[in-house]
Amino acid sequence: MSELAISEMTTVPRRGAPENTQPQSAGRILIVDDEAEIRESLETLLQFEGYTVVVAENGREGLTRIGERAFDVVLLDLALPDMNGMDVLAEIRLLHAQQAVIMITAYGTVENAVRAMQSGATNFIQKPWDNEKLLADVRAAVARQKAEEENIQLKRALKQRYNFENIVGKSEPMLKIFDLVAQVAPSRSTVLLQGESGTGKELIAKAIHLNSTRRDRPFVPVNSGSTPPDLLESTLFGHVKGAFTSAVTSKKGLFEVADRGTLFLDEIGTMSMDTQSKILRVLQDRKFMHLGGVQEIQVDVRIIAATNVDLRQMVREGKFREDLFYRLNVISIDLPPLRQRREDIPLLVQHFLQKYSDENERPRRRIATEALRPLVSYNWPGNVRELENTIERAVVLSSDSDIGIDLLPDHIAGRGNSVPALDANSGATLFGIMEDCERRIIVDMLEKCSWNQTEAAERFHVPLSTLNQKIKRLAIDIKKKKNGDS
Repeated sequence: MSELAISEMTTVPRRGAPENTQPQSAGRILIVDDEAEIRESLETLLQFEGYTVVVAENGREGLTRIGERAFDVVLLDLALPDMNGMDVLAEIRLLHAQQAVIMITAYGTVENAVRAMQSGATNFIQKPWDNEKLLADVRAAVARQKAEEENIQLKRALKQRYNFENIVGKSEPMLKIFDLVAQVAPSRSTVLLQGESGTGKELIAKAIHLNSTRRDRPFVPVNSGSTPPDLLESTLFGHVKGAFTSAVTSKKGLFEVADRGTLFLDEIGTMSMDTQSKILRVLQDRKFMHLGGVQEIQVDVRIIAATNVDLRQMVREGKFREDLFYRLNVISIDLPPLRQRREDIPLLVQHFLQKYSDENERPRRRIATEALRPLVSYNWPGNVRELENTIERAVVLSSDSDIGIDLLPDHIAGRGNSVPALDANSGATLFGIMEDCERRIIVDMLEKCSWNQTEAAERFHVPLSTLNQKIKRLAIDIKKKKNGDS
């Protein structure tokens, strides 16, 4: 080891307090290196930063320590007396697939770095190292490891308590929703889920069903918005042969399929008034008739409805039945948009990285610190669905274990056109300024897509219906813009 590296590290004062009397640890670090001088220097540096440090002088001892307790980060020398550091790394991966490992060696080459990273190392540092750079890498690795472990523990706890296999969240709004779901699930009451598109309404509906006494019966989802109005009633209630021109055979409806189970009516605000009246009758009498039929059919179905529009406003406008609204709104659960629970974003990112790495049969991808920052700060108009699509895209396009900012779409990474500065003295309100910014972003994307709304929605990673709703709310005149008018 060079005199420069030794002098750099030994200028750091040793923390005198024994390990078990230190304040809350910044993280637990294992150092595996055969040189006592290096172990002591690293231990001094890391303890001064508040880390709990354990040392091992060879590969076998290091593996023993890992088997005894959990570590946030392992600092592993490539050249060890009893076994090669790459072999130690391979065994660590067998013991703990997600363990963060930083390789440290005096024999660092590009080839060694590539081999280590391909084998699952978190990072690669060459001796003599820069203290600040090493500490920054350790901090990043510890943060990533804690997020992954927190995600695993949270998913395990939620699965045990709520059977929420695919719902990730630790924020206060989500924890309140989890508690509410646990309370309402055992009842027979109708539930109305409200929230923007992509907030996970169907996942919550499934969680309610799986935690109810109906869990062994069918959960039947119906997307009212994507089903043509003339087919929706036939889909829900079934029909008899000859009820209409194409009814060549009789067919059961989804109310019958969901008997003694749960029927999830998504985008219920898109239903026609006539269909709404028939849904109301099922809620009141638990009876309906096939289209074209004369015989009443009795069913026991729990209805969970969902909407991304303001049903109260629709009632006021005469577009939604007031009596049906109050029948549906027995228990209301409002799902927050992702921008209101940003602390869940790192957990969601880890969840989707694991999911799409596994689905695409690739080594587990990790998110680089510089890429996580814009993901947390972005406004996510498409909510969790947009985040999921973004991470899936990054995993598919990645050729390295770390996903960097270059794999994020331009509008998320902050590349390309920025929103022009607004005059703070113009008297505009906050919401007015936000709407103006949103309008400019949407118009800019539509112009890039030659005013093709479907393409623009795909590039925004949001459903077409969401984009169209925003276009309508923001009063963007598509026809006028297409013709080149201002």
